Amino acid sequence: MTVPLIIDTDTAQDDCVALITALLDPVADLRAITMVAGNVGFDRQVRNAYLTLNVTGRLGEIPIHLGCRRPMVREWESAENVHGDGAGGLDMDVSGLAPEAEHAVDALVRLAAESPGELSVVAIGPLTNIAMAVVKDPGFARNVKTLYVMGGSNNGRGNITAAAEFNFYVDPEAAKTVFAAGFDVTVIPWDPLTLRQAVFGQERLDAIAALGTPLSDFFIRVCAATLEFDRSVGIDGTTHPDSLTSAVLFHPELVRRAARYHVDVETGGELTRGYSAMSWGVHGLTANATVVEEIDAEGFYSYLKGLLAVETKPNRTISF
Repeated sequence: MTVPLIIDTDTAQDDCVALITALLDPVADLRAITMVAGNVGFDRQVRNAYLTLNVTGRLGEIPIHLGCRRPMVREWESAENVHGDGAGGLDMDVSGLAPEAEHAVDALVRLAAESPGELSVVAIGPLTNIAMAVVKDPGFARNVKTLYVMGGSNNGRGNITAAAEFNFYVDPEAAKTVFAAGFDVTVIPWDPLTLRQAVFGQERLDAIAALGTPLSDFFIRVCAATLEFDRSVGIDGTTHPDSLTSAVLFHPELVRRAARYHVDVETGGELTRGYSAMSWGVHGLTANATVVEEIDAEGFYSYLKGLLAVETKPNRTISF
């Protein structure tokens, strides 16, 4: 049994790894990649998606749809200070490659309507495209089988401000819209889940590097800038919230504990913009999301390492 899905992404660092899972896991049936403004410059994100398709040997197989180039009501803010160009300086010839003419929001609405109740969406960037799909088609949330969101923190610390995780901070209005829309939504939070269970320290990174495959080399290079930043802020390893998000969709057995919460997002606070208020059931609020609280950390690492050990034949030469 396969999982048909769309990945909505701001492709940089672990977004690339999440795409690898969706391109190589036998369970995954990746129907489209939709691009949203987030980590790095929009055109660079598209190039990073092509690089990832290329290293898996699947260039030209998966349609890429360009989406919203800025948040719903705010100016875009990047995470280039964290990720650099998002691909560790890797590049390739992209001549002859072109994204689809159809806008990402239209593609999301169309694909979900064509297979109502069957298609999952993995949203690993700001939620602008997802929110705009809700605005365009109020039935969109009902047509999507499951929405997996990397975002927010479960009553924990942020990573762009003290209060906010990057994806929700960049477009808090979109995040607020999505959680009010009626999706069957599962949240993979930054804190505490990513910080405690999806960090790969040096021993794990060395083991991946030793694989010596095109994919493992790509992984080490793409994660290098983020690793340097993470260490500068006291995180001793690379962080993998996006690939964790896709992994738990494909392999729910990786989830050891999850609970129902009411999730809402602050849009107006001067100090708390993008803060995700996750109520655990004692405040008289109706739950609207499942929040993952604990995963099989060793199982997740072994899963990614196994995929990165696969020998692929890149379609085009990757340059440094």
